[in-house]
Amino acid sequence: MSSLEGFFNPKSVVIVGASRTPGKIGYELLKIMVENSQRGMYKGKLYAVNPKSEESILGVPTFKSVTEIPDTPDLAVLVTPAKYTPLAMEDCGKKGIENIIIISGGFAEVGGEGTKLQEMLEEIRKKYDMRVIGPNCVGVVVPSTGIDTMFLPVEKDFLGKSYISSPRPKPGNISLSTQSGAFGVACLDYMHGEGIGLAKFVSYGNKLDVDEVDVLSYLKDDEETKVILIYAESIDRGREFLQLAKEVTKVKPIVVFKAGRTSAGARAASSHTAAMAGSDAVYDAAFRQAGIIRVRDMEELFDVAKALVMQPPAKGDRIAILTDGGGVGVMAADETEAIGLKLASFSEETMKNFEELKRERIIPPIAATANPVDLTGSATDDSFVRSMEILLRDNGVDGVIVLALHHVPGATAELPSKLARIARRYNKPVVAMDVGSSQYAREFRESFEVEGIPAYPEPERAVRAMKALVDYGKISLQS
Repeated sequence: MSSLEGFFNPKSVVIVGASRTPGKIGYELLKIMVENSQRGMYKGKLYAVNPKSEESILGVPTFKSVTEIPDTPDLAVLVTPAKYTPLAMEDCGKKGIENIIIISGGFAEVGGEGTKLQEMLEEIRKKYDMRVIGPNCVGVVVPSTGIDTMFLPVEKDFLGKSYISSPRPKPGNISLSTQSGAFGVACLDYMHGEGIGLAKFVSYGNKLDVDEVDVLSYLKDDEETKVILIYAESIDRGREFLQLAKEVTKVKPIVVFKAGRTSAGARAASSHTAAMAGSDAVYDAAFRQAGIIRVRDMEELFDVAKALVMQPPAKGDRIAILTDGGGVGVMAADETEAIGLKLASFSEETMKNFEELKRERIIPPIAATANPVDLTGSATDDSFVRSMEILLRDNGVDGVIVLALHHVPGATAELPSKLARIARRYNKPVVAMDVGSSQYAREFRESFEVEGIPAYPEPERAVRAMKALVDYGKISLQS
């Protein structure tokens, strides 16, 4: 199989089915690519095809057929109605275009005539030895190269005001492969809102050709990608996928959100992308054997991704909790035990060091120095920093969860950077939490993440993120 590089970094792109009418998919997709070109994000050539147009659309050279383009584009994006798509694809084959993204729906997912049309596409693909993403998808988004076939406009008007409605994430190191275009769009919106960077995004829809195995194979060697996220409703080449995943997880983590767990979900998946569902228990066991981390919802998908991309894997499952709020410490302790982690037992030296901090009045005499360590509402930046270093030095501690409530008087806005400086001296994972939806709370959490420490608004989410670092440590540190 050929490389998928032509989808993610093409030097020239043609939009087949481009339109002059705002609001139509063919117009919005072309407009997005034109704007990316104008901003210097996409540096290649753009072409458009519309049988009824002459000269140009949005300033892009426009032709009546792909075959009239003077050179051969690296990538063709088809937004033609389903019944015309086989003809458009045939023209692409005659032109020698090797990479095709079919955005259009109306194929196997609707059955009947749609299934026959998809079979025609497969015959044409084989005839010309093309690689195809789709149909029934939103294609690819690559912030670093400016490729964006997600036809949803970035801005829309709402009650007379213009808003960012479909934001794109900043460049980063997390790649997302998804069978569902709508879920993928929601993920990109979520990533933008959470400040999570994107390496590669691909929505492959009905999987005429390119599927999760092909994408995983490409991402394995992609230098931009540090963490691979997969949303799947079915995995058709299961044995190949798992064999490949065992190799990939030795060098970078894979996180899977597998939908269609119930009979109702499986039926919905079938009508959505013509997915064939399998036993959820079988998927669960197979994922574990391959070293894949499985999550149950979108929030957990990105909580885990942030932790894996920012922090080193844990060498064991013995976790220390450091907090200035007893209640959240108890909540974190409950979740730690509930999901199979262990509260670390501190060494005699660690306990002596905490007693010394009490004598020096660095931490209050009433501070609880068993696990969880509760510095109480009298906590200061210094008490957090000194306690953090004691915990990270303990050979019986594999990771630290810092529940730093910003509300206490002695905790300042500089605490995240101070804790990060300590954490960087040790090869142990640290995750943080601060409860609150105020602007201060959000920026306090963001300050941790700027320093490379993932931060969450609930203690349970921080614990589950740490669990992913422990689980991946079992795979990566043994390979």
